[in-house]
Amino acid sequence: MAFCFQGKRALVTGAGKGIGRDIAKALHKGKANVVAVSRSQADLDSLKAECPGLEAVAQDLSEWKKTKEAIGKLGHFDLLVNNAGVSRCGPFLDFMEEDLDYVFDTNFKSVFNVSQVVSHAMVDKGTGGSIVHISSTAAKAGLADHAAYCPTKAAVDSLMQVMAVELGPKKIRVNCVNPTVVMTKMGREAWSDPVKAGPLLSRIPLGKFVEIEDVTNAVLFLLSDQAAMVNGTTLVVDGGLLCN
Repeated sequence: MAFCFQGKRALVTGAGKGIGRDIAKALHKGKANVVAVSRSQADLDSLKAECPGLEAVAQDLSEWKKTKEAIGKLGHFDLLVNNAGVSRCGPFLDFMEEDLDYVFDTNFKSVFNVSQVVSHAMVDKGTGGSIVHISSTAAKAGLADHAAYCPTKAAVDSLMQVMAVELGPKKIRVNCVNPTVVMTKMGREAWSDPVKAGPLLSRIPLGKFVEIEDVTNAVLFLLSDQAAMVNGTTLVVDGGLLCN
């Protein structure tokens, strides 16, 4: 399915690397006017070199007030992808407050903050829009040593449902994409050990982890007019993992 976003303005967070970078490139290829946000200016510079005309903003989204100001200056968007995310792992009994705050500030509060700013502009313009949060299967199943990450993704799913209910009447659709392990550079490094990967792979009926393009294609569909009646859903991309 080919997706065309000509005439649409799109904001992608966490666009410097991995999934976010691929989404930004795909939207640019689909003729959207893309604004990419990342903490790393170097990553944004290389992305701009690949995508002439793409606009880039360097901002640490864990900084609430600075983020609100920076996003507010960018004007109206038709499309928003909240992709930025972090993780710190450790046993629940030993987890520290500063680590909990670090994960929640980026994984949940930044999604809330950016979405609120962008939604206000969408409502003011009155032409509607589509918002997609990158969540995780970790929102739906507990993982050892993920006492902060799992709750943040569950919170994102819940926020999405509230937004879908409140913003739907204003012609704004809100959905989540929930992948399992994705084979980004970081994912390949973390799951290259067969001893570690084997037990999880054995629970995936399709027998493999998720590729970046699998997530990107799901996001493009939800952003597009082909998903005009899809609102308030979590689109799981996991090869059947959660069926087991």
